[in-house]
Amino acid sequence: MAALTPTAPPAAPAPAAPRKARDGGTARTRRRPRVWRGVVLFVAGLYFLVPLVSSFVFTVRVPGQGLTFSAYTGILSAEGFTRSLLLSLGLAAATILLSLLLTVPALVAVRLGAPKLAPLVEIVCMLPLVVPPIALVTGVTTVLRWGPEHFSRTPLYQTFLAVQNESFPIVLVLAYTVLALPFVYRSLDAGLRAIDVPTLVEAARNCGASRPYVILRVILPNLRSALAGASFLTLALVLGEFTIASLLGFQPFAVWIVTVSGAEARMSVAVSLLSLLITWVLLLVLSRAGARTSAATPAPPATPAPSTAPAPAAPSTSGNVSGNISGKE
Repeated sequence: MAALTPTAPPAAPAPAAPRKARDGGTARTRRRPRVWRGVVLFVAGLYFLVPLVSSFVFTVRVPGQGLTFSAYTGILSAEGFTRSLLLSLGLAAATILLSLLLTVPALVAVRLGAPKLAPLVEIVCMLPLVVPPIALVTGVTTVLRWGPEHFSRTPLYQTFLAVQNESFPIVLVLAYTVLALPFVYRSLDAGLRAIDVPTLVEAARNCGASRPYVILRVILPNLRSALAGASFLTLALVLGEFTIASLLGFQPFAVWIVTVSGAEARMSVAVSLLSLLITWVLLLVLSRAGARTSAATPAPPATPAPSTAPAPAAPSTSGNVSGNISGKE
């Protein structure tokens, strides 16, 4: 009877737990990247924070007077502060608008109709990184001097005068647009690579949408993070640009800071710190907005995996077989 009764197969031995390294090699390998990462971050933090802290101490500590915040309280009442800041913000807004109007349609058209021209467009947009600003402003100055002499009796003479208007110099917008092209191109190119532009355009066109509608209502909403990044980089570039504006004889925010530093050194440093702080705040807001947009995007529904539950076991007949044999005996 015992020989005829089926027995369960022996259980497979459990896998042995991995042995710990005797010399602690695994733990040491894991700790080394963390240690070096902390050291690098600490050194980078000192590199950036020490000059900023030194500048702040310079603005609030006056020999013989102790701590004073007069450099910060007198910023708003300083002559030319409001005008130069508003001028720089207006130039930044116009530069952002012109840069996006030039690059967005061009990149979308290249990606849809002529992908082979993408390397050429990239080279053209990256050229401002090779040409120094001093060379660019020299060419602009030459053109501005040469134009009125040769077009004094034509309508173009008034155009040359209009682009040099001190209240809003359009020539600075054109120059800043050229300088911002590499940053705008890189940001938009990364955004376009992240989406399937041909599929989106084809789907919208099949629904009867026109090409302007497709760009405004389909492409641009998918490029919000890229557009925000390009706008922020352009804003930072315009607020900090000094060479072109100074050599052309205009006084936006960066030139005003250098001008006022001759009479109010502490105030100029205080304004620089505040502008840097505002830039960091804008960058933080932009990064958080991009993170929220990514988190709010619903994930595609997961495909249900095939069931791996074991099939129901057949009813065991060992008891019946044993009972039958014992009854016969």
